[in-house]
Amino acid sequence: MTQDARNVQIIAELVRTVVEFDTDGVQSVVEKAINESISPIEILEKGLSVGIKEIGHQFGLGNIFLPELIMGAKTMQQGVAALEAHWKDMVHERKVLGTVVLGTVKGDMHSIGKQIVGSLFTAGGFEIINLGEDVPKEIFVEKVESIRPDIVGLSALLTTTLPQQKSVITSLKEAGLRDMVKVMIGGAPTTEEWAIEIGADGWAPNAALAVEKARMLLNIT
Repeated sequence: MTQDARNVQIIAELVRTVVEFDTDGVQSVVEKAINESISPIEILEKGLSVGIKEIGHQFGLGNIFLPELIMGAKTMQQGVAALEAHWKDMVHERKVLGTVVLGTVKGDMHSIGKQIVGSLFTAGGFEIINLGEDVPKEIFVEKVESIRPDIVGLSALLTTTLPQQKSVITSLKEAGLRDMVKVMIGGAPTTEEWAIEIGADGWAPNAALAVEKARMLLNIT
């Protein structure tokens, strides 16, 4: 088998690990790819990203459901973790469409939706800075000021924490930073009407559409 054929086989194996939710095997396949001198950018864009995009597509069609979507995102995250040692090389190689700061707002400890969104944004060509859960408004403001991201994503999975999304936007305005960044919101209790009410720039009903919305907000064709 030629080296090119070998590389094609390994890339296909990477796609398979994500599509089949092989969280135990994905890291070893990533390491195999690295050892075969396949570039980190190819591993991410032709392997892991293709797999998670297919899962997102199947979810959109109703062929799979939330548990499978979560497993797919977890598998991709495991693969990305295996790439971290080689991340510097990939940053120089990869065309990044924009930087997105993601966080679940204060008082809310849910992370599943945010993780799925982060995986699909990464697959879509964005750099993700994940602030985690229970993030106070001051941290969002601080990160916008220091990092100057293109988008801030605010996740809320509880109706009681929805006001925190509005609070972050208000704090960005008070700090004079609101016009410098697009704000997207998401989470089960959120709606497009709520996004408009609090002055967010975008909302989407699921992770796949969130990536499309982000591209629209940044005028990426």
